[in-house]
Amino acid sequence: MRKPQFNKALDVSTDAIKSLSVFNPLTIRKKGTRAKALFALAVVCVLWGTTWIASKVGVQHMSSAIQLSGMRQLLGGLCYMIFFIAKGAQFPRGKELVPLLILALLNFVLSNGLSTWGLKYISSGLGAIMGAIFPLWIVIINLFGSKEKIPSMAILGLMTGFGGVCVIFYEHLHDFFDPGFRFGILISLVATWTWAFGSLYTKKQAANFNPYFGLGFQMVIAGAALLAVSATDKNFTPFTEIKWQAWAAIGYLVLFGSVIAFICYLYALQNLPTEQASIYAYVNPVVAVLFGVLLFDEKISVTLTIGGLVALLGVYLVNKAYKKTAEEQRDVADN
Repeated sequence: MRKPQFNKALDVSTDAIKSLSVFNPLTIRKKGTRAKALFALAVVCVLWGTTWIASKVGVQHMSSAIQLSGMRQLLGGLCYMIFFIAKGAQFPRGKELVPLLILALLNFVLSNGLSTWGLKYISSGLGAIMGAIFPLWIVIINLFGSKEKIPSMAILGLMTGFGGVCVIFYEHLHDFFDPGFRFGILISLVATWTWAFGSLYTKKQAANFNPYFGLGFQMVIAGAALLAVSATDKNFTPFTEIKWQAWAAIGYLVLFGSVIAFICYLYALQNLPTEQASIYAYVNPVVAVLFGVLLFDEKISVTLTIGGLVALLGVYLVNKAYKKTAEEQRDVADN
């Protein structure tokens, strides 16, 4: 009587192993487009999660986090621009320059610069969780700046997300007596605001410039601006005196965070449903927290786990609400 059940369980296990074989890098070239896209998405989830760790390593070995962020953006942006210029892409001009400069300020000077700076004072896991809640700010911005009706599920997601954030900070209440922790939280919070504004502005201006070449242009401009600002700081480190650990962190951020991960994300986005490709936003904080525990002995408590999961649930509800609204609008337009 037990043998059929055993065989059935064995078949289920075999199917599970076969499904995991999609992520085997040694055989991925033999797979189809969807399998390659899933593999690319898995790479994105890991690499963008570990960029928080690399940034944490960098700020531990460089006095100026702004300098670290500037070097990363400048080198990463040059990689993109050199590639697209070699492909014959035209340099942005005229009306294209204004939105690119605004996005460079919002997305890279402020968002990336401040979030990197914040890691000097807070853990990489906490920074990653805060970075993942930016869709909640988009809902709030739309509440005040948009005439469109906010979906009820988005409101629920907003409330759920903030509930999760409150749970996370419950165990950090005593840390707010530390001025450094308060400063780290504040600038990390501002970084999520500027990313939300940048995301909304990108949506309005996306048709006015090449998004891929524009990305490199934004990074170069932002990197140069951040380096110029950091050069006036007494903590600026001469390039010849930068420790090898910081160079290694910068190299990882440029190669894996800015180049490889973004290419993989574009491939996944082109070959998978948008909602499936967007799951990286929920996996990144988990990766950052786990690696933070392993490498920096950061604490992972029950409160942080529950709060983080609730906050990410709120983000999921917000994304799902706007996805449903977009689908309904497309159906109306089609009819």
